[in-house]
Amino acid sequence: MTLNRRDALKLGAAAAAGLGPSLSIATTARAMTMSEYAYTLGGGAVSVHPVSHASLALTLPGMVAYVDPVGDTSAYESLPQPDLILVTHEHGDHFKLETLAALMGDSTRLVVNPAVFGLLPAELQTVATALGNGDGTTIGDVAIHAIPAYNSTPERMNYHPEGRDNGYVLTLDGGRVYIAGDTEDIPAMRALEGIDIAFLPMNPPYTMDIEQAASAVSDFAPKVVFPYHYRGSDTEAFAALVRNGGTATEVVLHDWYA
Repeated sequence: MTLNRRDALKLGAAAAAGLGPSLSIATTARAMTMSEYAYTLGGGAVSVHPVSHASLALTLPGMVAYVDPVGDTSAYESLPQPDLILVTHEHGDHFKLETLAALMGDSTRLVVNPAVFGLLPAELQTVATALGNGDGTTIGDVAIHAIPAYNSTPERMNYHPEGRDNGYVLTLDGGRVYIAGDTEDIPAMRALEGIDIAFLPMNPPYTMDIEQAASAVSDFAPKVVFPYHYRGSDTEAFAALVRNGGTATEVVLHDWYA
């Protein structure tokens, strides 16, 4: 994977975390102060657009994908209409029907977990695919696989029970992107291979803590990891743990709550 710089940029938080100049992140000013991190996976350009908390957009070759869009649709005004919307589960910081419906275009496809599918009105169900853990589908040139996402610590299991919610791995020509959803450091995460860009939550008790997340990174070794859904957690400490964990993973410390 090649990381391309579009604009001159000091590395900011990433440099502060000790990641050095090898991490070439392109951040482009956009309307609504949207940031853009640009990469090349294989022969295709991929851009990451953090929105807030657990919501993000991805510009992929031939496709724009939104993940867990919630809140005011004005946050998406600077982005193209989505070809694909992924929803990991039905909690309110990941799924809001009014936002979803407002962002839908004439040809937008939905990929959701079965619980969210059951909450969709009939007109949205006709353009939605429900994936259970381990299921997959292909939309355009992107293969989508549903990865388990759940709490494994006994006192946390009521938040995200095993078998209900999804993470997603998107496989495109020359690259793989992992969106973990709300989960702890489960075996399915640790067993992942060939991940170029990963989005990992670290917001206990609902998800992993920073130690669990860093330990998982040491196992599946994504090339780049974005902490997200981290409200209140010390992401700089996470970056230090990753740096000392024996992988070459680059940590991107974006402020998802600005």
